Parts: sequence; C-alpha cells; structure tokens
Amino acid sequence: MMILRIDFLSLVIALSQVLAIAALIDPNDYVVLRSLKDSWTHTPPNWDNDDPCVWEGIGCAGNRVVSITLASNGLEGQLSSDITGLSELQIMDLSYNKGLTGPLPTSIGNLKKLTSLILVGCGFSGAIPASVGSLPKLQYLSLNSNNFIGAIPPSIGNLSSLSWLDLADNKLTGSIPVSDESGPGLDMLFHTKHFHFGKNQLSGDIPSKLFSSNLMLVHLLLEHNQFTGSIPSTLALVKSLEVVRLDRNSLTGPVPPGINNLTSLQELFLANNALEGSLPNLTGMSSLNYIDMSNNSFDPTDIPPWFSSLQSLTTLVMEKTQLRGQLPVTLFSLPQLQTVSLKKNRINGTLDIGSSYSKQLSLIDLRSNFIDAFEHRSGYTPQIILVDNPICQEGDHESYCSIPQQTNSSYSTPMDNCSPTPCALDKTSSPNCACSYPYSGTLYFRAPSFSSYGNFSLFTSLQKKLMTTFNSQSLPVDSVSVSNPTKNIDNYLLMSLRIFPSGQDFFNRSVISSIGFMLSNQTFKPPPGFGPFFFIGDSYPYFAGSLAGAHHKSANTTVIIGVAAGGVVLLLLLVVAGVYAFRQRKRAETAAKQSNPFALWDPKANTGGVPQLKGAKSFTFDELKQSTNNFSASNDIGKGGYGTVYRGILSTGQLVAIKRAQQGSMQGGLEFKTEIELLSRVHHKNVVSLVGFCFDQGEQMLVYEYIANGTLRDSLSGKTGLRLDWIRRLRIALGAARGVQYLHDLADPPIIHRDIKSNNILLDDRLSAKVADFGLSKPMGDSERGHVTTQVKGTMGYLDPEYYMTQQLTEKSDVYSFGVLLFELLTSRTPIEKGKYIVREVKQAMDTSKDMYNLQSLLDPIVSYSTSPRSVERVVDLALRCVQESGVDRPSMSQVVKEIESIMEAAGVNPNVESASTSASHDVDSKGFNHPYSNDSLFAYSGGFTPSRLEPK
Repeated sequence: MMILRIDFLSLVIALSQVLAIAALIDPNDYVVLRSLKDSWTHTPPNWDNDDPCVWEGIGCAGNRVVSITLASNGLEGQLSSDITGLSELQIMDLSYNKGLTGPLPTSIGNLKKLTSLILVGCGFSGAIPASVGSLPKLQYLSLNSNNFIGAIPPSIGNLSSLSWLDLADNKLTGSIPVSDESGPGLDMLFHTKHFHFGKNQLSGDIPSKLFSSNLMLVHLLLEHNQFTGSIPSTLALVKSLEVVRLDRNSLTGPVPPGINNLTSLQELFLANNALEGSLPNLTGMSSLNYIDMSNNSFDPTDIPPWFSSLQSLTTLVMEKTQLRGQLPVTLFSLPQLQTVSLKKNRINGTLDIGSSYSKQLSLIDLRSNFIDAFEHRSGYTPQIILVDNPICQEGDHESYCSIPQQTNSSYSTPMDNCSPTPCALDKTSSPNCACSYPYSGTLYFRAPSFSSYGNFSLFTSLQKKLMTTFNSQSLPVDSVSVSNPTKNIDNYLLMSLRIFPSGQDFFNRSVISSIGFMLSNQTFKPPPGFGPFFFIGDSYPYFAGSLAGAHHKSANTTVIIGVAAGGVVLLLLLVVAGVYAFRQRKRAETAAKQSNPFALWDPKANTGGVPQLKGAKSFTFDELKQSTNNFSASNDIGKGGYGTVYRGILSTGQLVAIKRAQQGSMQGGLEFKTEIELLSRVHHKNVVSLVGFCFDQGEQMLVYEYIANGTLRDSLSGKTGLRLDWIRRLRIALGAARGVQYLHDLADPPIIHRDIKSNNILLDDRLSAKVADFGLSKPMGDSERGHVTTQVKGTMGYLDPEYYMTQQLTEKSDVYSFGVLLFELLTSRTPIEKGKYIVREVKQAMDTSKDMYNLQSLLDPIVSYSTSPRSVERVVDLALRCVQESGVDRPSMSQVVKEIESIMEAAGVNPNVESASTSASHDVDSKGFNHPYSNDSLFAYSGGFTPSRLEPK
C-alpha cells in the first residue's frame, strides 16, 4: 500500500513538472510582459499567474506572444519601451483605455511582424515616432482620438501593406508629407484605402502629388484642419473615391472642373472654406448621395440643371453660395431626396414642390431668400421653412413662416415583444428584457449618406448587422441597443451603443477585449449608407470579482484554493484512469467515422454509392442541432416548400444557412446524393457555395454560405429596403450572367440551372449577385451537349416555351429565363401580374423611335430616371434577344456577359468593380420576409400544366 502511494505521488509530481515545462513562455517575452505589468495599474487579476500565455488579453502561438488585445480594461500608465522585445508580436490593440498616456516608444519600429497597431481613444501624447514607418507588415494604423502632436512622419509612406491610416482627432500640425529626393511620403501608399486626418491642426496646401491614378483610396477625410490654397486638380485621378471631406478649412480658388470624373463618389463635403469661381458642374455623378458646399464665395449662379439629375441624392446643402433663380419642381421628385437646405441665397419666384415629391423628403429650409409665393397643395408632409422671405410678411402666421423647435430623434432599440422589469443596482434591461451589465460606448459615423433620422428602419438595420457580426465571431452577446442618433458640429452622426451579455449578467475581460477589437479594427462593417465610422468604448467596471469589489485574493484564500486545486487534481487523475479505455475506444470510433464521413450512407436503400464531393463537408445531425441552438425559433429565418431555413454558427465560427427538409418534401436518397455531388463541384464568386450537408437520423439538410441581403425579388419588391439604382441593377445583371455562364461553360460537368429567376439570385453584403437553388438543375454529359430530353420543370413566367413544347432542355432555356430576369430588373414587376405577361407587355408597348422605346409606363421609376437612357434601351434589346421563340436565335450566356459589359463601359461604369458597400439602403420590418434560402418560388411548375397557376398568389 505504501509503495502504491509513493508511486501515485511520484506520478502527480511528474505530471506537474511536465505541465510546467509545457507552459513555459519564451524568457524574453516573459520579461517584457512582466515589465508591462509593472508599468500599468488595473491590469487583469489573472496577471498574477506565472504563465503569461494564460493572461487575459495575451495571445500566444507556441511559446511566443503574438497578440495583446486589452480594449476597455481601465488600464493606466505608459507603454514601456520594453514592448519592442516582443519580436513575434502581430497585433496590439489597447483602445479605449484613457488612462494610457505618455509617448509611444521610439523603438516601436523593431516590432517587424506587427500587422495592427490600434490605440483608439487613449491618452497618448508626444510626436508619432518616425520608426512607425519601419513596420513592413503593418496593415492597420489607428492612432485617432489621442493627444499626439507634431508632424505626420513621412516614413509612413514606406508601409506598402497599409490599408487603414487613421490619425484623426489629435493635435497634429504641419503639412501632409509627400515623397521627394530626400525620402518617402504618403503618395507612395498605393494600397491604402483610408486617409482619415480630420480634426487636427494640419496646414499648408494639400499637395497635388498626393493623388494619382495609382491610388486605391476610398475615403479622404481632411475636415476641420487649417489647409489653405486650392483643391488640387489631381484629386480627380482617384476614381475609387467614395467619400471626400475637405470642409472646415481655409481652401481658396475654384473647385477643379474634373471633379465630376469621380463617378463613384457618394459624399462630397466642401463647406466652410473660401472657395471661389463658378459652382462646379456635377453632372454625371450618379452615385452622389450627400452634397454640402455651404459658406463659400462662389460666383452668383442660376440654379444649375444638375441639381435635378442626381438620382441618388438624399441631401443637398448649399447655404450662402449665391444661388439665384427659381427652384425647379423636378428637384423635389428625386426618389431618394430627404433634405434641401439652401438658406441665405437669392432664390426667388414661387416655391412649388409638386405632387410627386420624394416620399423620403422631410425638410426644405429656404430661409433668408426672395421667395414671394408658395404653391399650396393639401397633404404636404415635408417641413418647410420660409422665414425671412417676402412671402412671410409681418403678421403672417403660416407654419412655414416660423422656425420650428429643433428636436433630436429619440430613437432607441425597441423591446423584443416583452415587458421590461425593474433592474436592481445599476443593471440595465436589454431589448430581450433581461437585466445585466452592458458594455457601452459611442459610434461615430463620419459621413453618412442620409440626413433624415426619422427612418428608424435604418437604425434597425444597424442593430441587426451588429448582432450578425457578433454571432459570426461566436461572442456571447444576447442583444444590442442603439439609441439617441444626433448630429454634431462636425456633421458626424453619433449613436449610443449598448451590448448585453448572454448566459450571465456581465462580460469577462476577454470578451470585452474581443468586442473592442472587432469594433476598433473594422471587423464590423456597418450597413450601406452609414459610411466610415469609429467607436469610443467606455471603461467596463463590471468584470467578475469587480462586482463585489474583490480585486485581490488574500494569502489564506490562495492557500485554500491551492489545497482545493490539489484535491481536484488527485481526483481527476483517478477519474482519468477509470475512463481512459472508454475514451480510447470512442476516439477510435470517431476517427474511423471521420475517415469515412459517409459511413451512414446506405447504397442498398436506393441512395447510390458514397457521394464523391469536392470541398463540401458531411455534418452529423447533432452538429447542426448544436449550431442552431436545437433549431430554435429565434434562428428560424425562412420557410418554403422544401422546409425550414435556419441560421447557424458552425464550430469554426462560420455563419451558415441550413435548409432542413420537412418529412413530406424530402428527396429520394439518390436524388439528394446527385444534388450535393453537383453542388460540391460548383465554385464561383457569383454562385452560392455549398458548405456541406446532413444525411443522418432520417434528416436531409443542405448547409450553404450565409448571404446577407436576401433575394433579388425581395429587393425589387421593397421587402428588404435595399435601394437598387440603375447602375447597381446592371452590376447585378452582370454578376448573375457570369454565374450562369460559369455553369454552362466552366462547370464540370456543364450544368443547366433550369430555374433562373429573381428568387434564385441572392445579393451579398456588397450587393453582388449569386446564383442559388440547384434543386432543378441538370448536369450535361458529353453526349448531351445538344439537348436533354426530360420532364418539364421550372417556374411559370420564366419557363422557355420551346422547352415546354418539346421537352428538350438546352442551355438556351436558361438564356430565355435570364431574359425574363432582365425585364424584372427593368420594371421591378414579377413576370406575370394580374394575368399579364411582362414579355408580351414590353413587346406591345415598345416604340424604338421614341426615348427609352416608349416604355416609361412599364419601367421602374428609378430606371426611367437613369442618366444613361441608351444603356436602358440596350438592355431592353438584349432581353428581347434572350426571349426569342427559337433557342437558336438566342445569344449564348457568354455573349450575354460580353454585351452587359459593353453596355456598362459605354455608360462610363467599370464592369469589373463590385457594387459599393456604402450605398444608401435600409432594412424594413422582416415579418413575412422569406429568407434567400427558402425554396418558395413564384408559381413553381413541375409538370401537369394548370392555367390557374398563372395567377399570382
């Protein structure tokens, strides 16, 4: 017995020694982290542990430190120069720790593997060290909202991998450095997409050399500085620009005439300068959402015609710009218009906003002009201000002759069908009515594309996108709340954000750091329309232990815990000995199953042989059950004839959509096997990817990549709230065409989709089209390239009449369906409405001798307002060729792709650039909204023609 005890004790000692050796960190890294701990106060409690690789906020690979992420941890102190000893460090995020002060160490350039240096919202000061330019792998440099002084180091121009450069909201001085014979400059940052330098004290000219056609710049934010001189004409060379903010400087001279070459530009802020000369001509800038040129010294100018031509415009602010003349009624009918503010100009005559003004129009502010009449019509909903105009003589008490009291939107995320209960202490009730301690802060949107904050669906979409991102990162977040949207003096949109924990009433430090990093390094992408943003997080005082005020353990407590831990170790060793054989057997079974993931596939049950897959994974029922929280109703995102669609998060963190067949609609095993084999071979950016499937426990499930913005049909009908202007519709048509062309020409074997329709075209977060739903698809062997004789299947309205009559399916059958899809993009109508077929309607109405072929009554208003009517006509021509009665007269899909590319190029649009993610859009009430993976069709047809099915449901 004594010998057994000695052997057992020896085993415990040996095991402890092995564990201690395995946990050893690199000695140099250990010294550095101990130095950091000594330099800071309020470090996490577990930083007393002897192994820094288990410290909160410290990430290790092997025995080396590769990341430090400690956002909103309440740290105080300075960043020790010893930090440069962490030679393997890749990520450092210390954001939202206002107590971190002092300069950055000049030796920071020794961190040669650093990819992210993120210090947002701290208290660092002094000059930005030039050695920052010696970080060859740096991609994110976010030093905004600190107290840095001095000049921007020219050495930053050496950072060839840099994508994000944010130095805003500091006290930087001097000019923007550009390269010369003596060294580098920011003009060398060809791959950087973001120059955020606003709210500093930068001065001098904006150097013309800063801009070139080689730049990939998307956001140029130079607002609220002290720049002088003129706007360089080279700015027009940067065709990728989407947001330009040059407001609140001292710029002079004319606006360069080439600025209207920036056809991707969505927000243009030039206000509060001393710009001169003619008002710039912005004709052709069809993507412009927001224009503010107020308070400049332009020449007196008649109301320019381009005011009424910008179909994407939401906001026109031209205060004190010497505009004169009468406003055209067509200005107010721009479909997205929300705000018109033209105060302190020389506008005269009669104000008439017409009867077809934009449904989104909320404010027309024309105070201090010369308007002497107002065309009254009943039912005006926009707020109109005509104070200090002749029409508002003394004693006139019309509502438009008084300045309304300004109020901010009181929006706050509503409760989710529950009643909040009073919360104890300083807990807060979440949107799900659970009391907890939320993590809070403020979101700053630097250039939103909208100006009306009364459309609450915009903020609902923001909330949903936040939750989607948290879910995709597998963070324990129960819900989020956004509230109090306000505009500050810098024209930033500010919103309060609260994030509520799931599973307990507080977050731990690692989760807070993960949330902070997600927001500081731009992992979170806001919905279209919100534009560039940053977040300032509050300190989080509610960590475990902090709630009771117990930050430190006493020596006696440590002893007790140590004894208890020792007992647990002994007990665990005994348990391990008992279950070792059982676990080994289970591991062997699991390994065998993993080596043959189709062990449950039964060829005898008419299922065919084991599927031959390329890239798709076989999931067990239990895996998908866990990923959907037991197929909970909260993850139910759509229903269709096939069954129910669930949102799921795989163990890898990937967000997926899972189509679970209901019992009555399951395919035979052979058909299911054929479908997944087919889908697993399809890999193209314009085709939805199959992640995997489940054929387990009597279940049939397909696991797809999750596509954020639903079906094209839902967007065209207005269900999703996404705004699809003509250019975006062209891009969607091109993406869908490329997807179908891939199926016809490059898939192995070639595939006829057989059900091309708007319900089967999905839109991702950049509004790129993806072809989906291959339930009716037909692969073609070498002997079948001419045609396949098969039972007629498809959707009425899209169905090729030649295929219907002959039962001979060809690739041209997909071309016919695609032609109908083009008519949908043109009209936003379903193919069959009230018994009328869109193809016949177009043919009967069109007159090629008239503008847009006399189809304005059929076209969607957004399309009929297109600034490129010839491109609309060419798409009509293409659609008509696609729906020729005989398949041999129709183009191939490769010819369709080339024609759409040609149409876009002729319209001045690059067909190889994706849709912008910052386009104006908003979500709407999702009740009744079918998820893109639901298998409901518009009048699905599978043999047995029934005339009544031509009628809409």
